Order: sequence, then structure tokens, then C-alpha cells
Amino acid sequence: MFVGEQPGDQEDRQGQPFVGPAGALLDKALDDAGIPRDEVYVTNAVKHFKWERRGKRRIHKKPRASEIKACRPWLEAELRAVKPAVLVCLGATAAQSVFGSQFKLMQQRGQVLPSTLAPQAVATIHPSAVLRAPDSEGRREAYEMLVADLRVVARALRK
Repeated sequence: MFVGEQPGDQEDRQGQPFVGPAGALLDKALDDAGIPRDEVYVTNAVKHFKWERRGKRRIHKKPRASEIKACRPWLEAELRAVKPAVLVCLGATAAQSVFGSQFKLMQQRGQVLPSTLAPQAVATIHPSAVLRAPDSEGRREAYEMLVADLRVVARALRK
């Protein structure tokens, strides 16, 4: 089970998580890591798209802790229904919603960690972080980091 932060513009419009550019990149990274996409359940810690208008565009706005807390019952219900072997947090907001506000993504990413929500949990960068990297070298490095962390997930699933 993969948990992101919140729906993006395309996800909000289509009513499904990870169907926009970040979703396409996640699909490619899953394939490169050897995780079948059709065996993955994806959701978000926050269930609504928080945004601000810039011209004709709707730009992502980080959710507040109170919004994450308000959506927690839905996430817990999904966890009970899915019963994931591994819970994967995509990005700092998702990781902090699972591990607590003191979680440091870049220090703890790619590690199999204990969780009360699933037998195993791993945090990694959000695919949108790859897309937002400032240049092609930064995007390549971020993508390799994401895939390396997903390979940790693949190994955890095989155990």
C-alpha cells in the first residue's frame, strides 16, 4: 500500500490517486523496481486537493496538520481493508502522518521501519519531487533514489 500526501490537480479532476504526471512516474519507478503496479494499492493521507489559483492553474498547497489529522480515520479504514504487507509513504507529509511529526524523510528514507499500521513500513521521496528537480541531473538522481527505495520495498515483499 502506497500513501502519498494529497490528490494533485489531475487526481482531483479524475477522482483517482496517482493518475497525473507523478502517477506516471510512480508507475515507471515501480516497474524499474520490479513491483507489479496491479498489485499496489495507492491512496493519500489527505483526501482533498488543497490548492491556490495562479492564473488558470490550480497550484498545490501543503496541507495543515489539522487536515492530515481530520483525514486519518479514512486512511486507517483503508489500512484495515487492504492489510498491506508493506506500507510505503511517498514524501514527507505522508511519512509524518504515519511515523509522527519528528520523522526526517531524507535521513530515514529507504529503511524498513516498524509501524503500528503495517508489519513493515518504508518512506521515500514523492514522485513529484523527481518532477520538481531543477535540472535533468537532479531529476536523474532523484529518480534513482526513488527506485533504490522501491527496491527495498520489493525485497521486503519477497521475505
